Amino acid sequence: MYAIVDIETTGSRPTEDKITEIAIVLHDGQKVVDSFTSLINPGRSIPYEITQLTGITNEMVREAPRFHEVARRIVEFTEGKVFVAHNVRFDYSFLKSEFHSLGYNYQRKTLCTVRLSRKLLPGFPSYSLGKLCSSLKIPLTNRHRAYGDAEATSKLFDKILKLEKPHELIDLIDDEIKAQTLPPQIRAEQVMALPEETGVYYFHDAHGHVIYVGKSKNIKKRIVSHFAMDYKSRKSIEFKNSITDISYEVTGSELVALLLESDEIKRIKPKYNSAQKRTGGLYGIYQELDKNGYLHLYFDRIRVGDEPLVVLQNYQRAQGFLYRQVEKFNLCLKMCDLHKIKGPCFDFQLRRCKGACIGHESAEEYNARVQEAVNSFSFSKENFVIVGRGRSRGEKSVVCIEGGKYKGFGYFEEMDEQPSLAQIRGYIKPYAHNRDIQKIICGYLKANVSDHLIKYTLNEKNTEMSQ
Repeated sequence: MYAIVDIETTGSRPTEDKITEIAIVLHDGQKVVDSFTSLINPGRSIPYEITQLTGITNEMVREAPRFHEVARRIVEFTEGKVFVAHNVRFDYSFLKSEFHSLGYNYQRKTLCTVRLSRKLLPGFPSYSLGKLCSSLKIPLTNRHRAYGDAEATSKLFDKILKLEKPHELIDLIDDEIKAQTLPPQIRAEQVMALPEETGVYYFHDAHGHVIYVGKSKNIKKRIVSHFAMDYKSRKSIEFKNSITDISYEVTGSELVALLLESDEIKRIKPKYNSAQKRTGGLYGIYQELDKNGYLHLYFDRIRVGDEPLVVLQNYQRAQGFLYRQVEKFNLCLKMCDLHKIKGPCFDFQLRRCKGACIGHESAEEYNARVQEAVNSFSFSKENFVIVGRGRSRGEKSVVCIEGGKYKGFGYFEEMDEQPSLAQIRGYIKPYAHNRDIQKIICGYLKANVSDHLIKYTLNEKNTEMSQ
């Protein structure tokens, strides 16, 4: 037995918006046997643009029951049945969210008529309910009203059921229910063939364009979890439905995966990635030595040719960043350009500053803490490589930093002797250094102890002196 469901809502976000109408059509696999429909008072105003789309007004739902008043009916009507809808994750996510607010865990097997249509009715230019029904000559009345859409979906479902032989159809539907968390155009075999290894993965749209880049220590597991999640907005459902292919690159090393993901997001600028699309910041953290031998940290707007210790997005973030260094490493407010007055800084009066601002603390002692702070968020001018897991047995990955700048990563065959920096340079593929990369490497070094860190000392001609 199938419960074919359609809902109308105040918006597209299941965690924030509410249901305004629901319709359920029961289908026994042969014909429609029952139905239920009701307007629902969402307990909030319906936006004008939603009313324009659905025709449901605030006056229409004012005397309608609240969701909790029809919840029991919905549970009973759908219990023991497969939950069917066109773009099922949207309707199902809204119902789960509404039931969750009542303290009830609503769980049903789900089936999507978009996925079934793409598989059994290939070649149509669009699989939206309206355009698909038009192509198949299925009558669709009261579009964007719950019962009208549920009735049309039931007729589409009925047509689909008659395309296959009964025993083949049962197997197909069972497979589709199992694969229901997958995007409509992704096959279960594709996901099953993914590697359970560390690397970077790419989601592509129908034109082959990369629309999302991610990384994981287990590519297959991460992608399965991606598809299994309840999508919280129409945009996220659109994202899932846009995925038509998956590609990946095994890296072996988690650090390399993090670095490659960051670079790929900046290079490709995928539609559904946002966190690392920016290519630079506005303010930098700098250090300078004053005439008395004290190291000063300060922030300023980045200019062409500058090489700041770290890049931050705006004035407020740069200022906040320095305040955190002062607190964490017991630095002087005045020496960090945060307290511009004559005499001791405010923290000295509270005994939080040791007096570098008035010469009470030696430059040597103060500078040691400044260097500790700098080391926590930058590489300074260090030259080192991080050697980790490769993509196969006997191979090693290597990430190279020279002069405090990330140079790139690569791979080499495991050897008995420690590789020279000159050899390392020959292994790596060059990549750009930026704030996100620096943050990734610093964070990784703090958290990871399994990779091998090799430091190099260079002379003035930038040739290796010792290891």
